[in-house]
Amino acid sequence: MSGSREATGRDHDGGRAPSDGAWQTGSDPLLDGNGEGVLRQVYDAAGPYLTSLADRPVRDPASAPLLQDLAGDLPDKGEGAAAAVRRLLHVGTEAGTHSAGPRFFHFVIGGVTPAALAGDWASSLLDQNAAFRASSTFATEVETVALRWLRELFGLPEGYGGALVASATFANFTGLGAATHWWGERHGADVAANGLAGLPRMPVLSGGYVHASSRKALQMLGHGRECVEVFARDGIGRVDLAAMERRLAASNAPAVIIANAGEVNAGDFDPVADLADLAERYGAWLHVDGAFGLFAALSPRTAGLVAGIERADSIACDAHKWLNVPYESGFAFLREPARLAAAFGMPGAAYLPAPDDPRGGYALLGPESSRRARSLPIWATLAAYGRSGYQAMVERHLDLAQHLAALVDAAPELERLADVPLCIVCFRARPAGVPEEELDDLNRELGAKLLADGRVFAGTTVYGGRVALRPAIVNWRTTESDIDTFVEVVRSLIP
Repeated sequence: MSGSREATGRDHDGGRAPSDGAWQTGSDPLLDGNGEGVLRQVYDAAGPYLTSLADRPVRDPASAPLLQDLAGDLPDKGEGAAAAVRRLLHVGTEAGTHSAGPRFFHFVIGGVTPAALAGDWASSLLDQNAAFRASSTFATEVETVALRWLRELFGLPEGYGGALVASATFANFTGLGAATHWWGERHGADVAANGLAGLPRMPVLSGGYVHASSRKALQMLGHGRECVEVFARDGIGRVDLAAMERRLAASNAPAVIIANAGEVNAGDFDPVADLADLAERYGAWLHVDGAFGLFAALSPRTAGLVAGIERADSIACDAHKWLNVPYESGFAFLREPARLAAAFGMPGAAYLPAPDDPRGGYALLGPESSRRARSLPIWATLAAYGRSGYQAMVERHLDLAQHLAALVDAAPELERLADVPLCIVCFRARPAGVPEEELDDLNRELGAKLLADGRVFAGTTVYGGRVALRPAIVNWRTTESDIDTFVEVVRSLIP
């Protein structure tokens, strides 16, 4: 009988076999087995795919037509889990951007460590709602431990607390949301309850390194992305401390300062300690955007770049960058963690725990309510490799960045545009005989060729008014040979 199965007999996927012995595609998920077979497909694909990452191009232009295999109308009668997953794996392993591999230097994207990948698979397997202790005591406890380990990894004081969020943008949103609540208190208002109506504009001050994710967070919070007052002393964006102090002294009102720990074009840092001094002197809130730069704290060679971070009121960071865990994973820390519940506690609902209820959880401490257990890959990778393992990885990337800088400096047709304090090398092509006014177009063309070629991946930016490449080295798989290959490809594609 169509759509029914006998109580005895098992199909290849562990489900009950249909009475006529034929596989019934498009059936209710209840009749599609327990998933063992399709999970085995993913497992069987994983080994060869991961092994291939060291040698395959980051993107294979020839694979683009495969994407059409995913298109079409929603099927009325599905093909069954085995066939659907087989098709998804075939297209994804060929036509996906292989950003988990060692030669992806675009944006700032880490790979996924073996332990983090396994932890992520476990997160999907267990399918925990990490919103409340009542929904998953296990996920709540893992997140509590993971946050403590992250705090210890970066050397933050014991009183700091936080929450895991989806990205650096949400981490900035969380820290700046708490700052907004603090700022409202200074004006005698509860902005969590009543919003911003009737209040003056919140002053937000930064140097020229302020990132678009901070602006987006302010946009979502209702302040507007253009509320940031930029104090830069040059075209690069280095902060003008004297001008910022004059603004603070003249306003005589509570303000928020954004310090940028790791600028995305060249990896430079605002002087966090100096900005902390200003915040203390004028009663301002100091928010640090440390999306990837916070990892400078892991090495004695670079720890001075984040000196003063322990005095910040809020800190944002991205785990799916240098921690090398899967997307979506970021975190925010606050010096006064109780402010998270004040800013993000949910309005009363009879079936939900209140912020002070022991059944409460991390849904009350950040922007998301129902939440995936993203703590599991973080816990797994920190448990697997520890502080020393991550220090070794960061220091290897520091060495690789210096190796890349040396190769750029030695190439007559390349020009480095900035110092290399961390893991980003900002440079451009400058072939002999090409006039200065033509170099921007040449480098735009070079960047487009790099992405179209696909052997390595790095995009362009504008640094100090000049179009440049800005490869970032944060993937645990990257080795010196990958850096050598990157430079060889870049030089071969120069127009």
